[in-house]
Amino acid sequence: MNVIEVQHLHKRFNGLVAVDSISFCVKKAECFGLLGPNGAGKTTTMRMLYGFSPLTQGSIRLFGMDIGRDWRQIKARIGVCQQDNTLDPDLTVEQNLRVFAGYFSIPPKQAFERGRELLDFFALSHKKNAKVLDLSGGMARRLILARALINQPDLLILDEPTTGLDPQSKHQVWQKLETLKEEGLTVLITTHNMEEASRLCDRLVIIDHGKILVEGRPQELVTRYAGTNVVEIEGPSHELREYVNANSIEHDDLGRRMVLYSLEGSDLNSAVRERFRTDKCIYRNSTLEDVFLRLTGRELRE
Repeated sequence: MNVIEVQHLHKRFNGLVAVDSISFCVKKAECFGLLGPNGAGKTTTMRMLYGFSPLTQGSIRLFGMDIGRDWRQIKARIGVCQQDNTLDPDLTVEQNLRVFAGYFSIPPKQAFERGRELLDFFALSHKKNAKVLDLSGGMARRLILARALINQPDLLILDEPTTGLDPQSKHQVWQKLETLKEEGLTVLITTHNMEEASRLCDRLVIIDHGKILVEGRPQELVTRYAGTNVVEIEGPSHELREYVNANSIEHDDLGRRMVLYSLEGSDLNSAVRERFRTDKCIYRNSTLEDVFLRLTGRELRE
């Protein structure tokens, strides 16, 4: 059974179309990613999925239930980790978990035991009596994740879970999420971190202007849209541009820089080295970020 089924989902705000007829499904024990630039409709979609924002049109079913009709039963089975820090600054680390458990009518003894388990899992036991304002950014983020798991949800919804974290904290969060995936938890995640999406997501969609552009497994999308290798060239010559166009090489011409995409089986790297011998040239593997930029553009979004 699909944990999430979204069909022709629309969201409009005073005539502005934020989500424009998107459809996707998420299987049990799968990590599914929603990627897109700022303003693409990711967070709006997430808010509709956990019942915070009403649908304009379309349907959302979680665990086979309709979000508009069965929202109480659905909310009891999901955990939500939002972008912002919504921890209570007047409470200790452990109190934040126990108070939140009360929203799910979890008995005090069970809430205490569950809280201690989560503090151990996220390596926060030594901070259980600390105020949340005394936590580092990474610790606070792990506590927000722990709080989202207090009700032992069947679906965990993560909105940019590692934004602003240092590399060590980010990798700690990734390791914990990978463990939860192995235990069978279904995860829906939005992120701007392409390495995070590649590492965690079994499948993903890229959204822009409220529409789904592509859907698939991360490596399949990389191979399809960015090839196997990338050549980045600073100050490309006129001869190089003629060669690229004459040989129908997939590329992005950014003026002072050109990015060439090498399809499987081609020997683009050797050809560039032998023919043009440019010093300012980078050869690397294709990544999900290349796919993202090719499909959504390189302009800044506000």
